[in-house]
Amino acid sequence: MDAKVSALLNEQINKEFYSAYLYLDMANYYDAKGLDGFANWFEIQAREEQDHAMLMYQYLHNNDQTVTLEAIAKPDKVYAELIDPLKAAYEHEQFVTASIHTIYAAAKAADDFRAMQFLDWFVKEQGEEEKNASDLITKMELFGSDARGLYMLNQELAGRVYSAPSLVL
Repeated sequence: MDAKVSALLNEQINKEFYSAYLYLDMANYYDAKGLDGFANWFEIQAREEQDHAMLMYQYLHNNDQTVTLEAIAKPDKVYAELIDPLKAAYEHEQFVTASIHTIYAAAKAADDFRAMQFLDWFVKEQGEEEKNASDLITKMELFGSDARGLYMLNQELAGRVYSAPSLVL
């Protein structure tokens, strides 16, 4: 396996675990506001990010690479409005997408076809992640200022259930 690709995947593991921390922090924010559905949505999002990290962890091990676990930064966002975590989540997903693209470009430059195939799932997943985050912002902008609309949106998000990724390593 190309050393640069391996190093970037190691860094991405940390970014994925940070994403989980960030989303748990957002869940805490919504829980404190009494919006348990929003909290549920972000708790599930956090689990998905942990899964992403573990997929990369396993992929590196499956390719005889050493995994180096670094410290996970503490989330430091402060939110003033109910929509703020949604906007921050969307921006964060765009950051993660750019990071995945960087790894993919490195794999392509190294002719690491196995890594490219592995990363194909993450490229697709990031498209879904950005769409979901963007849709939440749109719904909040449409319904969030009305108490009944906010209640219904909260109920919708409470119905989200966790499903593990189906990526074959």
